[in-house]
Amino acid sequence: MPEKHAPTKEKQPAEAAPEHSAVRSLLRLWPYVRPVRVRLFTAAVVAIVASCLSLVIPLVLKWLVDGPVRDGDGTGVWLGALYLLLLGIAEAVLFGFRRWLVARPLAGVEAGMRAALYRRLQRLPISFHDRWASGQLLSRATTDLMMVRMFLAFPLTFLLVNGVTILAGYGVLFAQDWTLGLVLLTPVVPMVILSSVFEQRYSVAARRAQDQVGDLTTVVEESVLGIRIVKGFGRHRSQAEAFRTLAERLRGTELVKARLLAGIWAFITFLPELAVGAALVLGTVQVADGELSAGTLVAFLSTALALRWPVESIGFLLAMSQEAATATERYFEVMDAAEEPEAAGAAASGSPAASGTADGVRFENVTFRYPDAPADAPPVLDGVDLHIRPGETMALVGGTGSGKTTLTALVPRLHEATGGRILLDGEDITLMPRDRLRSLVSMAFEEPTLFSASVGANVLMGAGPDAGEPELRRALAVAQADGFVDRLPDGTGTEVGEQGLSLSGGQRQRLALARAVVGRPRFLVLDDPLSALDVHTEARVEAALREVLRDTTALVVAHRPSTVLLADRVALLSGGRITAVGTHHELLRTSAEYAWLMSGGTDEHEGAR
Repeated sequence: MPEKHAPTKEKQPAEAAPEHSAVRSLLRLWPYVRPVRVRLFTAAVVAIVASCLSLVIPLVLKWLVDGPVRDGDGTGVWLGALYLLLLGIAEAVLFGFRRWLVARPLAGVEAGMRAALYRRLQRLPISFHDRWASGQLLSRATTDLMMVRMFLAFPLTFLLVNGVTILAGYGVLFAQDWTLGLVLLTPVVPMVILSSVFEQRYSVAARRAQDQVGDLTTVVEESVLGIRIVKGFGRHRSQAEAFRTLAERLRGTELVKARLLAGIWAFITFLPELAVGAALVLGTVQVADGELSAGTLVAFLSTALALRWPVESIGFLLAMSQEAATATERYFEVMDAAEEPEAAGAAASGSPAASGTADGVRFENVTFRYPDAPADAPPVLDGVDLHIRPGETMALVGGTGSGKTTLTALVPRLHEATGGRILLDGEDITLMPRDRLRSLVSMAFEEPTLFSASVGANVLMGAGPDAGEPELRRALAVAQADGFVDRLPDGTGTEVGEQGLSLSGGQRQRLALARAVVGRPRFLVLDDPLSALDVHTEARVEAALREVLRDTTALVVAHRPSTVLLADRVALLSGGRITAVGTHHELLRTSAEYAWLMSGGTDEHEGAR
């Protein structure tokens, strides 16, 4: 029996160079920023005014030195000091006002982007989630969006503010003395070249670091969720070693980033300081020769010192901008992923029968292969034909890896059939809106998943918005879960904790079954729903489940004879095809493979499903 191709979690490439420039990546944030653009623009204007006020201070100093100080005018000196104090207070108030302007709206932008990412994740196909490690998705929703918000709050504004300040400052410098201004202008060309080289190298390191954070997050999440396995098998040392290896790798990348940032900062600090020193010597000579007033030299040097932060911050702002650009690329890697199609037109063929015609479930020449399967791998399902009559319960039996779970997942379109079609009461499921399809079909999976919510909330997820206590109690009774639920501290209001791990496997499975039947679904798909139950509980659940199955059309994956006996007929899935259909007793007489499976045999070929 051929093995199917099993999808595996993959970390996304960390070493690839960005396909787009940082500017292009950051421009994609515009739709999220547009609603708050007025406040951001106002904040930028306020910051420019505040920054330019610092350039007025050297002019006041020039007036003080060449006027009141030279003339010995004490009143003028105090007046100048008052001017300087008022300018300092105004600058501080304006910068504080800028901070207030951007804090609330940018927190809203981050929240909006995170909500959009979460909505997108809910609409992406199962194949996407099979490929992506959860830690990579978590890091995009947390660390990356925090970097984007920090960029919008600080570098985005101050790259503009510092640019305007530098231009205005050089204007003041050239107005004071053009020869000294030229001296301070000499570092510009080498700084531009260094900044370009730095941006290219830093972008690669930033992307690598952010992907490694995702890998580290994955390991932490797996260790926490699998803590019982880690402790039970004494694997805490190997898990700690795996974590340490990834942490050391991330540390090395962060050190690369630090070295790059230290290098650009050193050059950006050294070159302007060298130019200021040269201007100071030249200016002092001019003052000694009487070609320049002392006040002008003081103003010139004060202006140059006022420009130190705008110039020296270039490296820091470029680094933050590059990290934000990388975070934006990673964010849109998820947002650009193709959603589940509402109608898989290529998969649909023929004309559906009139909606509402009672015809049960039909599989017509259904083929399926996983999107990431090798080209030469055989399909998981290859021409499946099966008819489940209205109101009938069909058991699906097959060896391990035969594709049973995959076939059941095609009914609610958790996966899209590669070929053929599936009809519900004569209507092609690929032509149905997904919300309508999934309101008709209910599922219970072999591995029950519960959420960090109450027992009642977990069960009622399978019902409509108007469902209440009567529906909840009925579903719990069918799943034989009402007894243990009533013994919980708060009954149906008891919080089950993350993934329901505070409950036993059988208890979780019964709650998952209750969730599947609570909405009285028209079509029911059960994937070995009783595997974790003891013999006595299984018998009680089966007795109650028979009543539910009378009112629905059901497909039940079964491994044990007791589960098979719930069904009206049995279909044997082998080699990707339905090879036999009949009652349990008929197949025991006519199918050696079926008899072998029911006797407790296991298939020698094991797959992922």
